[in-house]
Parts: sequence; structure tokens; C-alpha cells
Amino acid sequence: MKRRWFLTASAAAVLTTGCAAPQIADYAGEKPVLDLRTYFNGTLDAYGVFTDRSGKVVKRFTVVMRCSWQGDEGVLDEDFSYSDGTRQKRVWRLTRGADGHYTGRADDVVGSASGQVRGNAFYWAYTLALPVDGRTIDVRFDDWMYLMDARVMLNKATMSKFGIRLGEVTLTFIKRS
Repeated sequence: MKRRWFLTASAAAVLTTGCAAPQIADYAGEKPVLDLRTYFNGTLDAYGVFTDRSGKVVKRFTVVMRCSWQGDEGVLDEDFSYSDGTRQKRVWRLTRGADGHYTGRADDVVGSASGQVRGNAFYWAYTLALPVDGRTIDVRFDDWMYLMDARVMLNKATMSKFGIRLGEVTLTFIKRS
């Protein structure tokens, strides 16, 4: 009986540890070190896809970002062009805080976004008011961005509602020279 309990407890510990979400501290030693004010400064191009829960690409898009900073205050002016011909604009206003923390606002963000940089990674979480079939639904985004080199950053975002995963956004940022 004790052995069965031990095996069950061990299996539960392995499963729990294996399912643990990554933490921003996991990336503290990764290089190149990401400085948001340096990377998101100037003009960037981005290319992405939205995939549903099954992994099917639902929509492709491109983004042109014009970014600038005044001290600890940044503006990321984004122009989206979608594969279905629609266009969208989002203007982020970011504020750098202590210890790599950032907050941000945009017109279609519910409340404020918050995140933190460590090493080459940036974790960014927010709720977006998304237009869907003539109505608006609030969807949580959990963004993970990884600086690959001075010009390229990869972004993987999970979208969820009530804790249920709706899909993912995969995006590549390329900083113009």
C-alpha cells in the first residue's frame, strides 16, 4: 500500500512539474539581452498568422510598426493588414517601470497590459476587446517574445477566454536597418 501511494505521489509530482508554465526568470541568462526601448525604436515590419485550437491558419497578417521613446514612455503605432483585406490600427503607450517591468495601454485593450523583460525574453499579458461577427468579446492574450538578434524577434501569443485556449498568434518582427 505504501509503495502504491509513493508511486502515485511521484507520478503526480512529475505531471505537475511537467505542466508548469514557463516563468520570465527562466530566461534571465539568455542572450542577446532585450532592451525594449532599443528594439522597439524606429520602424519594424511584422508577419504573422492566427491559428485556431486545431492549429489551422485562420488569418494571415502583416504589421508596420513605428516606435519611439521619450525616456521611460514609449509609443508603438501599429498598422495591421489582414489576408481578408481588412485593416486595423493599434497604438500602444508603454511605460517602463523598475526591474524590467512594463505597463501599457491601447484603445482596444481592457484595462492595462503588464509585462516584464528578462534576458532575451519579454512576457506580456493583457485583455483585448476583439470584434467578432458584429460583436466584441474580451480575450486574454499571453505573449512571449524572444529576441533572436539585433533585427529579429519572435512572438508567440496564446489567446484564451474563461481559461479555455482559443488559438495562437505567431509573429516575427524584423527591425528595419
